[in-house]
Amino acid sequence: MKGFACTKAFLGMPFLCLAFAFSACGDDDSSVAPRDEDSSSSICEDCDDSSSSKKIATSSSSSRNDNLEESSSSSAKSSSSAKKKSSSSQKVSSSSKGKTSSSSSSSDNDKSCSSKGTEPAEESSSSEYVPFDHSQTLAGAYKVGEDAYKTFTDPRNGRSYYYITITSDYSGKSVTVMAENLNIGKMVPGADDQNNDNEIERYCYKNDTTKCDEFGGLYQWAEMMQLPSRCNTESCVDLIQEDHRGICPVGWRLFTYDDYEIVRGYKDENGDGIKGLRSTYGFSGTNASGFSLTGGGLRRAAGVFDDVKTAIHWAYPQEHDYDMATVVHSAYVTASAGGETDKDKGSRKAFGYSVRCVMLEKKPEE
Repeated sequence: MKGFACTKAFLGMPFLCLAFAFSACGDDDSSVAPRDEDSSSSICEDCDDSSSSKKIATSSSSSRNDNLEESSSSSAKSSSSAKKKSSSSQKVSSSSKGKTSSSSSSSDNDKSCSSKGTEPAEESSSSEYVPFDHSQTLAGAYKVGEDAYKTFTDPRNGRSYYYITITSDYSGKSVTVMAENLNIGKMVPGADDQNNDNEIERYCYKNDTTKCDEFGGLYQWAEMMQLPSRCNTESCVDLIQEDHRGICPVGWRLFTYDDYEIVRGYKDENGDGIKGLRSTYGFSGTNASGFSLTGGGLRRAAGVFDDVKTAIHWAYPQEHDYDMATVVHSAYVTASAGGETDKDKGSRKAFGYSVRCVMLEKKPEE
């Protein structure tokens, strides 16, 4: 097909994109992911000339996982109190990618604790902050069964997470997945890229660490993948592994579209559909699946944050054929009646997404 200019909306924002023989901007609807009823379809936002420059990573490039050591001695230690006052400047040392951060009074540093599902986060006001209780985002036992949720403590920072096993009523396949968004790393301002390849970095919604405590961190694609930061602007397809661990703890891997299909196939006795994936905690769902999605929002380019409490966005460990240098497969679910995700949806690597992790299956002994 001949080249032409087209205008679409992506994530609710208009953009101008020059497409030459790209079916994503053409008439082939199969290449463009449908949005919910409130939005139009597209693949990428803020396209420019630089996005067409694709540099393929060589096999000699190494994953940042090579620098990530899990050590219980570097885990963060919680205080005896569940409350932290913002007036306190004491920091808890934590390990990131095998590099232990020093004690600091800077408000950008990560704080951690070993209490269930909470992280003593900083706040800008002088009031006393009570760590968020993530149990209130979960489904009731009458929906998912007694003892459906288990807990796991990440030894890197002592933070504990709820997780659950969900079985598809259609395929019979099961996946054991975190019922909370991942929260680890040093907070960096939303206006900056996560380009320090020697430590884990995170965004907190509007640079407020209490939002990380409540909704989890937001991560650019290369950070989520624990690949060199250059992978946000060039293809690193050769570095993507099967069961890619990325930012997840040892024994876990990143959530994929196949995992989503399993979760989406939960036993839907009441016809809740996508509503059954969303938590009842401020996200207008029934949480019949137990997946407990919460509205973590999105960090867009240039540090613009939006969608907290109204949508969750996540990226998959897969570059998009539309532009493998800057676009990846992604998904989102809104708090509205719509918000169904799609296999071919794409979004920019440089955005900041929520992250979920899946427990690796134990292989039978040979």
